[in-house]
Amino acid sequence: MAESNSSCVPRILIGDDQQDVLKALRLLLKPDGYQVEAVSSAEDIVKAIKDHEFDVVLMDLNYVRGNTSGDEGLDLLSRIRQIDNTLAVVVMTAWSSIEIAVKAIRRGARDFVPKPWENERLLAVLRTQIELSRALRKERQLEQENLLLRGQTRHLLIAESRAMQPVLEAIARVGPSKANVLIMGENGSGKGVVAQALHEASSRKDKSIVTVNTGSIHETIFESELFGHVAGAFTDAKSDRLGRFNLADGGTLFLDEIATIPTNLQSKLLRVLENGEFEPVGSSKTYRVDVRILSATNAHLDQEVAEGRFRQDLLYRLNTVEIHVPPLRDRKDDIPLLAAHFLQRHVVRYRKQITGFDPATVQVLLDYPWPGNVRELDHTVERAVLMAQGEIVCVSDLALGPKSESVPRFEEMTLEQAECLLIRKAMSRLGGDVSKAAKALGLSRSALYRRLERYDIQ
Repeated sequence: MAESNSSCVPRILIGDDQQDVLKALRLLLKPDGYQVEAVSSAEDIVKAIKDHEFDVVLMDLNYVRGNTSGDEGLDLLSRIRQIDNTLAVVVMTAWSSIEIAVKAIRRGARDFVPKPWENERLLAVLRTQIELSRALRKERQLEQENLLLRGQTRHLLIAESRAMQPVLEAIARVGPSKANVLIMGENGSGKGVVAQALHEASSRKDKSIVTVNTGSIHETIFESELFGHVAGAFTDAKSDRLGRFNLADGGTLFLDEIATIPTNLQSKLLRVLENGEFEPVGSSKTYRVDVRILSATNAHLDQEVAEGRFRQDLLYRLNTVEIHVPPLRDRKDDIPLLAAHFLQRHVVRYRKQITGFDPATVQVLLDYPWPGNVRELDHTVERAVLMAQGEIVCVSDLALGPKSESVPRFEEMTLEQAECLLIRKAMSRLGGDVSKAAKALGLSRSALYRRLERYDIQ
């Protein structure tokens, strides 16, 4: 069984029977920080793939001296597909021809590079294939983890309270369609889970759902994140990069915190929503994608439109259907079910022998107002699992009471503590209105969203 590659450093397997080629490729790839393993035979390639996980294989098509047909490499491609059909394979040979290239692609190769190679071309091909390979592998991992849940949306979205019935009905009616959906609700109320349920209910469920938290992306790289860029488009653009729309083609793109999109970029997003077309940063080539858009926000977009911070025509495109997710305090009947679900998940994660909550603990969970909604409940149960000493979670394990630790005086705070305190006070004073709080603090909305996430402020 292949050893999992948990490192963020891309791993490349090189296969070639010529040692000077292997040495040259190692020298070429080393400055970019790749982990490189080099082998010189077809059998060694198969063994390496079985033993380790790679992001891409760069392999020759000929391994027997004097043989230039490429047949050995083509057979090897078929064997690799049987081992891992998501692994990116780039083939290369000095005996290049259109016929061999077509055969290699049909056997599962992602790209074809002739020898002698052009360094920039080869590096660009490898970077692109690594990105695609990781996206496909992540999708497969999620599918395996949710194998029992696929096609059973009700288990993904725990909702038996009366307040959640309109949400479930909307998912059942709108999910199978191609309609764009705007999901409204407070922070932590489960908007992302609703988006996942909509995707699972659609004909696109076998494709990816790509999530983008627009509030955490800096304005200067926002366009590149969504649409990608070509090498040389800006200072740090050393290679071509796929955008989120490319990765979501044929599937679903979930834009969380949609209200934070900079005004000057909203027109570009509107164009994609209207006709599915866009150009990567620095490119004149137009791409066309088929993507369903789900978006979410806790902001009042009508007010954002009225104050000139959000385009009305973009809002019309996003909210073909609106779904409002109620806060947890309005769906108390779901609290015991959600708590039991989170308990089971964290017990497995931390390998604890815990069987449930005592009655007093359940009552505390029901009485608590949950300002952080479902997300706060999840974090609370996780903390309780870690703190519990017996087989039952007690009230003291929840740590929901007043904090006993003393709060330092303002002049004794660190810069981060002071910033966190000021943001909390501004959010509380302005009723959680991010736009008003950002203005009061002298920050952009995207900058404030990043700080809210960093300090876990609901």
